Amino acid sequence: MANHNDFGKEAEQRAVTFLQQNHFQILARNWRFQKAEIDIIARKGNTIHIVEVKARSSDFFISPEEAVDTRKIKLLISAADAYLQNMEENDVEVQFDIISIIAHSGQFKIDYMEDAFNSID
Repeated sequence: MANHNDFGKEAEQRAVTFLQQNHFQILARNWRFQKAEIDIIARKGNTIHIVEVKARSSDFFISPEEAVDTRKIKLLISAADAYLQNMEENDVEVQFDIISIIAHSGQFKIDYMEDAFNSID
């Protein structure tokens, strides 16, 4: 497996661990719908969190959260809608979050952007 695939899997696992340490229940990982994939679906209280994980070995060119463009947002919203239609309960809030992970010299910096799509221009 390519190094970037290993790095991506490690970053996603670090994101899951971060969420669990912050009292989130992980509902699904790498959930697919048509052309979209939701990295992590988590729950905390009455809110379902659709979490996009973006990892980089450097933020020199573009920060990980800047890589979530309009096309990606539309795909995530479509996939989240499909996931929620299959849920048995309908009385939940939905929030789209981004976890940005930047690795540098063996250290990982994790930034959690809650309700991220409301802050993206």
